[in-house]
Amino acid sequence: MLERIRIVLIGTSHPGNIGGVARAMHNMGLADLALVAPRCEVITQDSISRASGADHLLHQATVHSTLEDAVADCTLAVGASARSRTLPWPMISPRELAERLPDECQPDSARVALVFGREDSGLTNAELQRCHAHVHIPTNADFSSLNLAAAVQVIAYECRMAWLSQQDTASTTEEPDDALVTHAELERYFEHLERTLIAIEFHDPAQPRQLMARLRRLYLRARPEKMEMNILRGILSATEKTADKHRP
Repeated sequence: MLERIRIVLIGTSHPGNIGGVARAMHNMGLADLALVAPRCEVITQDSISRASGADHLLHQATVHSTLEDAVADCTLAVGASARSRTLPWPMISPRELAERLPDECQPDSARVALVFGREDSGLTNAELQRCHAHVHIPTNADFSSLNLAAAVQVIAYECRMAWLSQQDTASTTEEPDDALVTHAELERYFEHLERTLIAIEFHDPAQPRQLMARLRRLYLRARPEKMEMNILRGILSATEKTADKHRP
């Protein structure tokens, strides 16, 4: 299970924080580190020093230009959020997240991305809207700011505890009839959906009124399987053909 969990850091500005995250991950048995558009060098004396023996994770970390690239093969993406947003999204605690992981990681193709934002501003609304759910660490309201490595440590600890619990009791969960779609497949669907809605004049990009954001929330919450996604894409294709026939 732990091998299928990816820690994704977006726009990290200090190499020491990347090193601290690597140490927190190695402490809890996680090894998949992805960096999105880091604002600093990854391999420095500071990052190696803060990694404290986990610097091999720094050397094998993958670097991506966008969040979409970093989570393209993932079936679940969860963004760490420190505050509520204008458009409510499914919010879970680190423990609730960990309780879901054994089932989420059951199929061989499953990958889970835990996404953390910038030290100064966290994740943007657009980035959070690309996550199936948001995880919030319930800190002291009077002093809620957490160091990046500390936030990763808290959530990684809960992941390890869920894994240890799984070792104690053999899982009897059967594999689902069909695998869940990947993040990349969902993004292609959203592009197709928006194109179709514009074609039938249901969606006006000049006045979006959060339509696509709300539809994203709906489908991310639904967690469609590959067969279901094929059906949805087929409906969109048929809709486009019908709209073309009736176009003057």
